[in-house]
Amino acid sequence: MRVSLAKSDRSFSVDPERPLLDAALAAGLNLPHSCRGGRCGACRARLLRGDVRYPNGRPLGLSDAEVGDGFILLCQARAVSDLCIETIEVGTPDSVVVKRLPGRIERVQAWSEDVWGVYLRLPAAESFDFLPGQQVDILLSGGRRRSFSIASPPHDSRLLELHIRRAPGGEFNERVFAGDAAGALLSIEGPFGQFVYCPDDVPMLLVGGGTGLAPLKSILRHVIECGVDRDIVLYWGARSVRDLYADTELQDLARRTARFRYHPVLSDVHAGWTGRRGRVHEAVLGDFERLDGLDIYASGPPSMVSAVQAHFMPRGANRARLHVDSVDYAADPLSRQRMMAANKS
Repeated sequence: MRVSLAKSDRSFSVDPERPLLDAALAAGLNLPHSCRGGRCGACRARLLRGDVRYPNGRPLGLSDAEVGDGFILLCQARAVSDLCIETIEVGTPDSVVVKRLPGRIERVQAWSEDVWGVYLRLPAAESFDFLPGQQVDILLSGGRRRSFSIASPPHDSRLLELHIRRAPGGEFNERVFAGDAAGALLSIEGPFGQFVYCPDDVPMLLVGGGTGLAPLKSILRHVIECGVDRDIVLYWGARSVRDLYADTELQDLARRTARFRYHPVLSDVHAGWTGRRGRVHEAVLGDFERLDGLDIYASGPPSMVSAVQAHFMPRGANRARLHVDSVDYAADPLSRQRMMAANKS
């Protein structure tokens, strides 16, 4: 089947069992996307012609009104016929080229029970340019792929740092948490994503939730290590102390960097915790009466991102300066296949 992009001469072919987004990326089209789990809505497109289906039901990221207006989510939709869609093909700076490269897992570190760090070494003979905040796709068997934000900055790109959350049933995640991933050879493709650092001289507010810290860490390291003269404050939300897997590193960085402040926030009440409590966006609102004149970068679960968008704008946040990245675990099709097979047996 063929998918055409409206107002463009670009098109791509797609297998009816493959998500439209995967087929577009494989064809070299950098279409907007983020969580790939059907919740964030970043890959929303308008269907102008043809029909699609959703094997797992209508995605949570689509409202009734959006469905009525003809919108679909490319990360979940499968083609039933030839299609024509209206979306944006994202351009990239001349220095950023999407590449497919081999990478070897140099080392794996267990940061917490549920989050491990994976350090991926790229070929010495190949350059890999990206912008702070972007992501890479790890290519899996059967044409599947998983997206991970890059936590390391562009000037330290020979070894890519990824933050991997435990998610049973995912082919790549299971291998990492089984402890046999070190030394494995992978194929990656990227960079992708529109959640990127924008140079400016105004103060920066970073708001993270869980492994949404990863792209914020790339931005943070870029600004500090490249000597950019900007004030930065980071609020990082987690459920419990054990989920603050990078707390020591961030506390040390704040002590060494005069213009960087860091506030960890826990949503669950724990005895002995003297820091901030509650939802991370509420901690920000408690400290800032107004959010005018700030570059805001928010990365975390869809619920956190939605709360930031809903509550920060009334406090004066500039829509053009509010950058969001919804981080959600996109269930691996392999795990869904296993579950479906188990249910039938």
